Amino acid sequence: MKYTIRKPEKDEYPLLEDFLYEAIFIPEGVEPPPRDIIKKPELQVYTEDFGTRAGDNALFAECEGRIVGAVWTRIMEDYGHIDSDTPSFAISLYKEYRGQGIGTALMTEMLKVLKNAGFARASLAVQKANYAVKLYKKVGFKIVEENDEEYIMLWEC
Repeated sequence: MKYTIRKPEKDEYPLLEDFLYEAIFIPEGVEPPPRDIIKKPELQVYTEDFGTRAGDNALFAECEGRIVGAVWTRIMEDYGHIDSDTPSFAISLYKEYRGQGIGTALMTEMLKVLKNAGFARASLAVQKANYAVKLYKKVGFKIVEENDEEYIMLWEC
């Protein structure tokens, strides 16, 4: 599958809300939450006023003129928060584009963006049952903390 990875235009930042919803891990057999769940304050930290805060970086994957995936970072107090100098990751793809290397490419490119911007590390939180744990390990994230349900993972350059 042919795709390109690019920085979004400012007027495309609202698309991050769609990808925030897509990023919610839904175990097999569980009913997806209502779409308005992304309006909860603990999820709005990922997208509210995106592009205006430290560590705000985004990349989109585009296939045949359609944006099919996004990865973005922000320094925020989210589930994967480490400290006020470490950006947290969010990534998602539409279901039909998963498992084709696009997520790996998005993550790899974003790690380059962060390194070039002078960040020494990045973090994320992921549910233990999420298939993406393998992807995160593949691109260099290591588990630094865990609870019953999720891992906190850290990448250091």
